[in-house]
Amino acid sequence: MKLSDHEPVIEAECDIEGSTFGRFCEVKRGSRVAWSAFGDYAYCDRYCDIANASVGKFSNIASFVRIGATDHPLDRASLHHFMYRSAALWEDAEDDAAWFAARRARRTVIGHDTWIGHGAMVKPEVTVGHGAVVAAGAIVTKDVGPYEIVAGNPARLLRRRQPEAVVERLIALAWWDWSHDAIRAALEDFRGLSAEAFLEKYE
Repeated sequence: MKLSDHEPVIEAECDIEGSTFGRFCEVKRGSRVAWSAFGDYAYCDRYCDIANASVGKFSNIASFVRIGATDHPLDRASLHHFMYRSAALWEDAEDDAAWFAARRARRTVIGHDTWIGHGAMVKPEVTVGHGAVVAAGAIVTKDVGPYEIVAGNPARLLRRRQPEAVVERLIALAWWDWSHDAIRAALEDFRGLSAEAFLEKYE
């Protein structure tokens, strides 16, 4: 399937609401994307649930991932959504617009060139840094630094993908901002060179 530079490829049974997509984006079957923004080349695999999130360029989101999981009010007499989805139950009641606005303001940020593994969950107001990896099944409740690999429930640091000096250079290079043609021209080097060798050639 050929991806498009002017509209996302959205497969069957997806639910898209209030969201925007950059170039060459893809949303696989059965996924829900609400009030979110996908950067260029970002994609999510099947049956993801992504809400109130900013997803960076070249993000790789595996199937059954949940990002920006919505919550319920813990400080009220009830947890139930009858309090804010009231119009579905009573003709004379309105939905609680302030509650929905507050929920949408709690953004989750996924950095560029990230990998979120199968079945992982990233909570609201968490930032996953550029180049980071979230292992399958992880529950991310705190920020993840650039190029860190985290796993577990709650997610904890396993190791860094690259040494700190290389991380700083990769972020400074910001290859994810290159043009489509420039990335194509460097494709063989992306495939064949180590990160350090790639930096030596393109810095």
